[in-house]
Amino acid sequence: MNISIVKIGGNVIDDPEKLEEFLALFARLEGKKILVHGGGVMASKFGESLGIKPKMVDGRRITDAETLDVVTMVYAGLINKKIVAQLQEFRQNAMGFTGADGNLIRSSKRPIGKIDYGFVGDVKEVNTDLLDLLLAEDIVPVISAITHDKKGNLLNTNADTIASEIATSMAKKHMVKLYFCFNKAGVLIDEHNDDSVVPRINEEIYEELKKDNVIHSGMIPKLDNAFAALQKGVSNVWLGKAENLLLAAKGKKSGTNIERHKYDLY
Repeated sequence: MNISIVKIGGNVIDDPEKLEEFLALFARLEGKKILVHGGGVMASKFGESLGIKPKMVDGRRITDAETLDVVTMVYAGLINKKIVAQLQEFRQNAMGFTGADGNLIRSSKRPIGKIDYGFVGDVKEVNTDLLDLLLAEDIVPVISAITHDKKGNLLNTNADTIASEIATSMAKKHMVKLYFCFNKAGVLIDEHNDDSVVPRINEEIYEELKKDNVIHSGMIPKLDNAFAALQKGVSNVWLGKAENLLLAAKGKKSGTNIERHKYDLY
């Protein structure tokens, strides 16, 4: 089975017009597919309206008890159900999930190290049998960035990580392509210039760009997950603007493309 796993970021989700345009494109994406979403921008705004200011370290959210309630309401509730409803409009039979639903994604609370991330989950297991069942019935799983520890606790989990972990788990039995769709043209030399996109990147170049602070903040976990997925059997990872999803799926030039065994191409 050929499967496309698409992760959509909060900057697109936060804009109703952009989100609708993206979901219309996603509906046209051929073959079996899974949609993973975050919603950090909306969660931050919602939290601030309640007097809860977001705390971020290296692009990752610190999740205390109050923040966990906020992200659960926003990710698993408001955003997830809006996406599912809009996909139904585009004749995609979608179903929304947290990691707790159907024991889809089990995580463990991240141990306290130099940084205490709070109620943040590190993925331990993906229920691929459930995903296989849904895809076989032409149901599109829409998965929010909330997992569980099988001890009754919900955990905030990086959506890029969730997409990567699902991709690597499904890649054990299927041909999997992973798409990170967000509001940038790809990996950029100059974050303010979409024309500075790096069409191909390898781990050595990534480390150099990170050291020079060309790549920083939220792009770091995104690329960490991209390379981890490639190393574990995912055939292709793409990063770029949400509106270029179909171009990427058809192999046309757009965004930043990484192919397994082709890290030397740049």
